[in-house]
Amino acid sequence: MTKEEKNQAIDALVADLESKPNFYLADISNLNAEDTYKLRSAAFKRSIGIKVVKNTLLKKAMEKATGEYDGLYEALKGNTSIMFSETGNAPAKLIKEFRKKSDRPLLKGAWVGESIYLGDSSLSALEEIKSKEEVIGDIIGLLQSPAKNVISALQTPGRNIAGILQTLAEKGE
Repeated sequence: MTKEEKNQAIDALVADLESKPNFYLADISNLNAEDTYKLRSAAFKRSIGIKVVKNTLLKKAMEKATGEYDGLYEALKGNTSIMFSETGNAPAKLIKEFRKKSDRPLLKGAWVGESIYLGDSSLSALEEIKSKEEVIGDIIGLLQSPAKNVISALQTPGRNIAGILQTLAEKGE
């Protein structure tokens, strides 16, 4: 690889780091060609990009990019693949699902929501992170709940309301 090709690769990685809000560093070595194909296919279906990168080029790209990636430098050892995703928990779910059949990929580190996660032990915590859409759905559900209670109370037959009023009147006496 010439110096110009390395600079182009670094610039491409910088563009990816700055345009994608979440990325995972994983070790997918020891996967055979069929398993690698299956992993890449599953990632493509979930809008997750996978690139195999050289650690030195990725470190230079991290140093050049605007984020604070210093904590991830220690994960840049051995074989490294980077998984880019718009959704913070999508790569974690993919890794967890894929590991039911294989011992790889191993999570080396992740950058999710400007937070750093290191090691394979972080996989469960990363899987539990809610996406923006899930959080919005939860908020909408919470906001709708009181309105639903009022509407259902108003839709009850008149005798139930009369019974409630009578009970309240008896308690007042």
